[in-house]
Amino acid sequence: MGMAAAMVSPRLFAQEKAGEALASMTGGVMPIGKAERADRLTRAQKAMQAAGIDALIVEPGASLIYYSGVRWWRSERLTALVIPASGAPMIVCPFFERPSIEESLGIPAEVRVWQEHESPYAPIADFLTSKGLNKGRIGIEETVRYFAVDGLKAAMPSATWVKDPVTRAIRMRKTAAEIALMQKAADVTMAAYRWTYPQVKAGMVPADIGALMSAATVQLGGKVEFNLILLGEAAAYPHGSGKPQAVRAGEVVLMDCGCTVEDYQSDISRTWVHGASPTTQQRRVWADVAQGQKIAFAAAKLGAAAGSVDDAVRGYYQSQGYGPGYALPGLSHRTGHGIGMEGHEPVNLVHGEATRLDVGMCFSNEPGLYLPGTMGVRMEDCFHMTAQGAAWFSKPPASIEEPIG
Repeated sequence: MGMAAAMVSPRLFAQEKAGEALASMTGGVMPIGKAERADRLTRAQKAMQAAGIDALIVEPGASLIYYSGVRWWRSERLTALVIPASGAPMIVCPFFERPSIEESLGIPAEVRVWQEHESPYAPIADFLTSKGLNKGRIGIEETVRYFAVDGLKAAMPSATWVKDPVTRAIRMRKTAAEIALMQKAADVTMAAYRWTYPQVKAGMVPADIGALMSAATVQLGGKVEFNLILLGEAAAYPHGSGKPQAVRAGEVVLMDCGCTVEDYQSDISRTWVHGASPTTQQRRVWADVAQGQKIAFAAAKLGAAAGSVDDAVRGYYQSQGYGPGYALPGLSHRTGHGIGMEGHEPVNLVHGEATRLDVGMCFSNEPGLYLPGTMGVRMEDCFHMTAQGAAWFSKPPASIEEPIG
């Protein structure tokens, strides 16, 4: 086989190779069911009543799926969920979309429609007025678009419009069912790493490696969310470089990959040195990042401020000559982010974040070290808070010689 054929084969045959070696891990997965969604609505409505919020407005996205099960997209045609502080919710959508909306609706809810020439805000105003809430305090989920808020204000000028204080708080604390799905997503990603790692060869480019990882993820039963492959110097830049990259002996390979299982995500990074013994510098930086992960995990105690986890890592890194703060060489981004139905969710492990760690919160732990012009190392594993403290979704690797774990 010629070199050109060898170079493209990972992309051409990755799925076939994965199919021969891997079986799905997600056949017995339990998706979020009606009882879980009903409990979410109950918790949300109790929180709304406590906060003096009369209704919530939610556009398509993760929060719409969270509450209703409806998987929809955002366009100029408004579709929205209205959750009153008591009673059944209502969904408004274009008339011609009603059958599709009802097909995935996972909660008891009224569906109201608007025709193409009509205002989409009128059905919402009519619904809230019928409940005596046209002068109430209406919460706006934080990702709702400006034009929708503007239209709602015009349709209900006597209402008071406030930022939704409820959705973030309840989504932040995952239930056992959600944790189980995130665990399965992490298991799929780790299995995909274990299959992909020995197939990485000198000369491969990021798309070759990404094709292998994607094929494995799909065959294992996950839905590919992202594959970021950084080679050599490109690993010094957390989200990569536009320069040509290829695997070379003695240089760093950094993979940052994630999938979803029934809407819940994984996010795991691994770094190793390809085809040669690591240099003293490579070994030291890898070991420092591994220690950074351990420090972050140990600092993640129930009741601790989320920002204190970042501070603990940065204090150690500065003692090793990195930084200070975000200065390079060092850790130029936060130690971690919240994760769940979205890859990045509140709350973050970042300096100054005062939110206290609580049972059910989930985070990435990724205190990478970056040396511009030379290399970067990032190991990333996610954890969740239990009544006994932090627990890993995936366990960090033990050594640079065994970099997957």
